[in-house]
Amino acid sequence: MLHQVAFPSGPLAVLSPLLRRASIPHIFSTRVGGVSTGPFASLNFGNPNGHPIQDRPANLEENYRRTMQAADLTGRQLARVHQVHGNVIAQLWDGDAPPSDTKADALLTDCPSFALSVRTADCVPILLASRDGRLVAAVHAGWRGIVAGILPNAINALRIRQVLLCDILIAIGPCIGPDAFEVGDEVVNEFRAKLPDAPDVIHRQVGRKAHIDMRKALVHQALQLDIPAPNIDSTDLCTYSDADLFFSHRREHGLTGRQAAFIGTRSA
Repeated sequence: MLHQVAFPSGPLAVLSPLLRRASIPHIFSTRVGGVSTGPFASLNFGNPNGHPIQDRPANLEENYRRTMQAADLTGRQLARVHQVHGNVIAQLWDGDAPPSDTKADALLTDCPSFALSVRTADCVPILLASRDGRLVAAVHAGWRGIVAGILPNAINALRIRQVLLCDILIAIGPCIGPDAFEVGDEVVNEFRAKLPDAPDVIHRQVGRKAHIDMRKALVHQALQLDIPAPNIDSTDLCTYSDADLFFSHRREHGLTGRQAAFIGTRSA
């Protein structure tokens, strides 16, 4: 189970015991410990697309600096992608430049000069690593990404690089929980079609809309690929319900900040 840690540099963050035991630098941010104000208070990493109210770039830069320091990733090149709710993985190797507006929802690297990062505001941040810390990945998974198979794609990308299933570690970070994630029939039908053997992912009371448990869906996908259950960390923190800790796109109707998750390869 993930746990909260307050860092001297300011951020209150969430960490994975699995990744910590493997000495893999990483962090899941909360909204606590930054310099942003207003609807973006205080540890914000992004702006709502197309909204007239925006956070200042200088605030975002300082929030990134503080959090990368807390994660022991200072000095590494920040690598991000233009997240599009799909299943594409951007792979970065030694000598590559950080992506520039690459459309993808995950990043994978074996290069110690990179710090991989994804941003969320109800979707699921996922961090993966080989047990030896040689390969790491950061994944953004909304419901569309889950049914499109973004996590299985990331797991298979590690396998292609000769990482054994028993050596893949997965940390599933804070996201909107099933009690708050009410969905329409079109979403239910997608999950039933793509995860037919995981009925406990969908919760429905008679006469009411359905609710989806995205974390449970992701754990199911990992187990279906034979990832050992002890290799999966998760949390019951909910971005919608825990308003003091997290930004939530759904709760704030779009005018809100972004959490971020970071990971890098194990230091030499």
